Amino acid sequence: MTYRVIGVIAYLLLAPLLGGLLNGLDRKISARMQGRIGPSILQPFYDVRKLFSKQFIIVNPAQTFLILSYVLTLVFTGCMFFAGSDLLLCFFVLSTGATFLMFAACVTNSPYSNLGASRELVQIMSYEPAVLLTCVGFYLATGSFNVSDIIQSKMSAIFMTPGFFAAFVFILTIKMRKSPFDLSTSHHPHQEMVKGVTTEMGADNLALFQLSEWYETVFLMGVVGLFFINENPWSYLVAILAILAVYFLEILIDNTSARVKWDTMLKLAWGVTLFAAGTNLIILMIAR
Repeated sequence: MTYRVIGVIAYLLLAPLLGGLLNGLDRKISARMQGRIGPSILQPFYDVRKLFSKQFIIVNPAQTFLILSYVLTLVFTGCMFFAGSDLLLCFFVLSTGATFLMFAACVTNSPYSNLGASRELVQIMSYEPAVLLTCVGFYLATGSFNVSDIIQSKMSAIFMTPGFFAAFVFILTIKMRKSPFDLSTSHHPHQEMVKGVTTEMGADNLALFQLSEWYETVFLMGVVGLFFINENPWSYLVAILAILAVYFLEILIDNTSARVKWDTMLKLAWGVTLFAAGTNLIILMIAR
């Protein structure tokens, strides 16, 4: 019970710090790839502080409630994960949070925001099969959905679930809103949709959205590390290296890919999921 409480407290306090640093590192590396110096690694924290200090103008009272619900569900998801709870339940709560974000964009009168909400729904449709199959892969590899049981396995799950891992890393590009799958909202200001679901978010609401992204990033990287962690303490070091490698890969993909249409994203996501995770699933079922 003690380690569960420590995990929750550490996530609540450290996730915004780690998420913000990863975001700052992302912007710095992206700038270097583009031949620029780039902002300070601490720039994301300055941006959020500035947003909280701006005048708060409410577009629709319901939007604030929905954004707060979105943030709370993401935080709750991470707390359950780092407390060693059921991984399947964690992803169900995460999906619920995604619907709150979609509704937050729908309640405004902005056509850009509404279009972003529609694309957010398509993104959910694209990555959900891979997310669910990832949970199935962990169960077949370890015999449990509980994170606390998975990290106590004698062998890392990655050895039995390479296909599930490949599918999950692929849909991370969608979850992290990276090009070529940044359809509903983009981190770059020159896209044709302005800012999609965040078009009508300003001041506090936009700052809360940014904080939620940091919490979600830490959770998603935690799932990546879960593939490599076992009862051997040294596996945690391997997991950290894997997380850094995957995060760098996402930055590389973001800076070398052009945005695709929604139907292309859907076909690619489902195609990779069915081929990689599906093949891995069949092999595991036969082996059992």
